[in-house]
Amino acid sequence: DFSAQIWHPVDEYQWKHTFDPSGITSPCIYEAHIGMAGEEPRVHSYREFADQMIPRIAKGGYNIVQLMAIAEHPYYGSFGYHVSNFFAPSSRFGTPEDLKYLIDTAHAHGLAVLMDIVHSHSVKNIAEGLNDFDGSGGQYFRAEHPQWDSMVFDYGKQEVQNFLLSNTRYWLEEFHFDGYRYDGITSMLYYHFGNESFDHYDKYFKHGVDENAVLYLQLANDLIQKIKPGAICIAEDMSGMPGLCRPTSEGGVGFTHRLAMGIPDYWIKLLKHQRDEDWDLNAMWDTLSNRRHGEANISYVESHDQALVGDKTIAFWLMDKEMYWDMNIESKNPIIDRGIALHKLIRLITASAGGEGFLTFIGNEFGHPEWVDFPREGNNWSYKHCRRLWSVADNEELRYKHLLDFDAALITFLTKANILAANPAQALQIHGTDRVMAFERNNAIFVVNLSAETAYVDYGIPVHNQVDHSIVLNSDRSGYGGFARIDESVTYPVIDGQLKLYLPPRVAIVLQGA
Repeated sequence: DFSAQIWHPVDEYQWKHTFDPSGITSPCIYEAHIGMAGEEPRVHSYREFADQMIPRIAKGGYNIVQLMAIAEHPYYGSFGYHVSNFFAPSSRFGTPEDLKYLIDTAHAHGLAVLMDIVHSHSVKNIAEGLNDFDGSGGQYFRAEHPQWDSMVFDYGKQEVQNFLLSNTRYWLEEFHFDGYRYDGITSMLYYHFGNESFDHYDKYFKHGVDENAVLYLQLANDLIQKIKPGAICIAEDMSGMPGLCRPTSEGGVGFTHRLAMGIPDYWIKLLKHQRDEDWDLNAMWDTLSNRRHGEANISYVESHDQALVGDKTIAFWLMDKEMYWDMNIESKNPIIDRGIALHKLIRLITASAGGEGFLTFIGNEFGHPEWVDFPREGNNWSYKHCRRLWSVADNEELRYKHLLDFDAALITFLTKANILAANPAQALQIHGTDRVMAFERNNAIFVVNLSAETAYVDYGIPVHNQVDHSIVLNSDRSGYGGFARIDESVTYPVIDGQLKLYLPPRVAIVLQGA
């Protein structure tokens, strides 16, 4: 049996802080799930997240927190993507006032808050969802989704558009969210749900396109910017539809950013099938730089998808079971040394060159040692793997702390130097044989030596200006799990148009002009 309640507290929540998301020009996003954000094996609350996680996220340099599973959903293990009640904050985590307190607290810490909103489908449950609400079988929906075991909205109906637009407005006005990450956009845009190859521009504008869904998304994005100018709206689209992130006044769909979904797939493919000694640096650069000019991308190494049981995080691909035994700072294990070095390099390269924003899933910044597995019958309804082990990240005796501190330094640099707001990175040198990649963005020089064994002395990197340069970020610092082989006090002059650098193996440095 299911029950419901009308929430109408005597005293309305009194907001203490205002926030303008238009001030965020280099979005660094922390993707999180409220229930699994704590370490105890249970469902955690909005207020716990506000008091414990928000300060941690802000300390890590991030300027946006993206919240999953906010709208009510019957099955906890759906990650919030099978929504039943579109206007109800999930009661698992607390009251609506608790959610408001969380968002108010985030704003006090200088964080924008995005909601992972699901307008691409709805749970097919009849007892507590919209499915068969009037008994007709098709009031809100046009079909069942063939992969998601859910119902697909009929975006051509005025009533459906009004329902979803009012829902979009509700979360902005009632809860002061600063924008959205729209889930499953590819499924919305096409009648075939994206289950075709996109090998011709006709596939984007003629064959199989749900023009009603396109219109709805244009209306939604216009409404969002009218209610909250400068709001951040991210599209989860794998089709690459042109114009998705251009203004509707230009004929675009109106999103501010899209997820660069090919980048995490690329990293996983490399880690599965190739030694890092065999990675093709030119193909790597092409993957990171291959995006349409004028349409902002959010790059990421991994998200919640890679963390789920049955897959592996980047840290697990790199270090696997060795993480359980040799993450003590006194341990000497070449697998761990390699894994920590490459974890830092992969995140630095992706964050600085892969887009106009960067996203991290909760815990991945320090190489979380466990996967995500929600309570279910198959694991005897256990919460053991539905939590985050902050104690290992904060333990000064474990090397997870090194990854955490490096990530904070990287994210803080990207935001303070406004790297991601600048034009895309420009390659200075991609040398496959030497395994050295160098690029420039917003007057910062990024140099990465991916060689497993070779250290270079006085390695020449061509640069465009003639000023002296200093190191502002060094992955080889001992506090970041490196070996302290680089003297960061050295100033590097430009000699014959080049910087002459010492580059130890599997190390990245970032330099800026004096």
